[in-house]
Amino acid sequence: MNSSKKLTLTFAGGTGSVTGANFLLEGGEGEQHKKFLIDCGLAQGSKRAEESNLKPFIYDPSTIDVLFITHAHIDHIGRIPKLIHDGFKGKIYSTIPTKEITELMLEDTVNILSHSHHDGSELLKQIYTKENIDKAMNMWEVIDYHQDLTIGDFIFRYRDAGHVLGSGMLEIIYNNKKLIFTGDLGNSPSPLLRDTETLSNVDYLIMESVYGDRNHIARNERRTKFEETIQDNYKRKGTLVIPTFSLERAQELLFEMDQLVEHDRVPTMPIFFDSPLAIKLTKIYSKYTRYFNDFARKQIGDGDNIFNFPGLKFTLLTEESKEIIHEHNPKIIIAGSGMSNGGRILHHEANYLPDANNTLLLTGYQAEGTLGRHIEDGDKQIRISGQEVDVRAHIVFIDGYSGHKDSDHLIEFVQEIADTVKKVFVVMGEPKSSMFLTQRLRDFLGVQAYAPEENDVVELDCE
Repeated sequence: MNSSKKLTLTFAGGTGSVTGANFLLEGGEGEQHKKFLIDCGLAQGSKRAEESNLKPFIYDPSTIDVLFITHAHIDHIGRIPKLIHDGFKGKIYSTIPTKEITELMLEDTVNILSHSHHDGSELLKQIYTKENIDKAMNMWEVIDYHQDLTIGDFIFRYRDAGHVLGSGMLEIIYNNKKLIFTGDLGNSPSPLLRDTETLSNVDYLIMESVYGDRNHIARNERRTKFEETIQDNYKRKGTLVIPTFSLERAQELLFEMDQLVEHDRVPTMPIFFDSPLAIKLTKIYSKYTRYFNDFARKQIGDGDNIFNFPGLKFTLLTEESKEIIHEHNPKIIIAGSGMSNGGRILHHEANYLPDANNTLLLTGYQAEGTLGRHIEDGDKQIRISGQEVDVRAHIVFIDGYSGHKDSDHLIEFVQEIADTVKKVFVVMGEPKSSMFLTQRLRDFLGVQAYAPEENDVVELDCE
């Protein structure tokens, strides 16, 4: 490095794709020189992504001092066991809920891989072991929002990202310069969580761009469409199938259904919450209600069990899940995964998609290459577990349930720091989304914005 006050940032993952977040930041003088990782996530959505997860890291994991985790989605935490398998022996930091959620998410990944027969699955089973998860948890320390952590010449703190429970933007102070890694930014205002915090005096910003090229429908329109979808399914005496992400989306849907059922906005009917992981995660949400927004906390304070209501049935056991098909219509099934790339949702889609009386409701981003994307794109026949399945059911898409900020709100987020930020690096989005947001940032705010490519290395001047 040319100057001791320069930092080196390597985009080891999370570029050209929504998934696989992995960034290496290094710098500091002499013995205080440190190497930090921000997130270590799985690439998802395609055969190429599966292969990339098995490749060696472009850095030596044994030389990494600290890993910081922004939140517990698998595309931000999923390669932690491989990092440990390949020699990482440093510390891991996150907020308190993120640590607890990560343990469940990684255990679920181990369980999925134990039943996998894909190419490379044997190697993955050697990496994704209970032993490596236990090692990760023993390396893990927690800090709350706004709590300072000093390591060498660096100060770290988390700010609330409003994306999922415990999600944090990582703020880094070095030589009085401020860097922010956003992780994923919440679609504020959220039904449950506090709004994304506003920032000030930021010098370098590394930000997500999942919805960098499009906007969500308004929140009241979203709620109305959800209500109408439930009512339409009820009138047709069909089954409403909702693929959902176990973390955050599932809890939001439960909360919104609670409001609809409790206020008699929709008829009472059997509603099956058919995701063991989501059921366990909901217990963590119930434990950390202090992180909720004022409205959700008031509902709880007034005696509303926001994750339970008439008609709701939790199906934890496989046998209970299989029995759902014998329940008379109309009914609703909420099951993982959100992009239909695994989990119990697959056998429900195989059972219910061929019937035109049924409805499949997509409530979030469907990554390129996933089964959910094929359904969203209008494929009339899909393949599930080696079998061809006709798609005759009604397909409804409500993008307002996304946990990510849309294009306009990403611009507003950066606008708060446009006067001070030297460079904005636009990552964690499909290329068209990242490039569109990059151009908007340049045109509308006049900031220096870039969409880096995988393995790009840049120097950040912190003089």
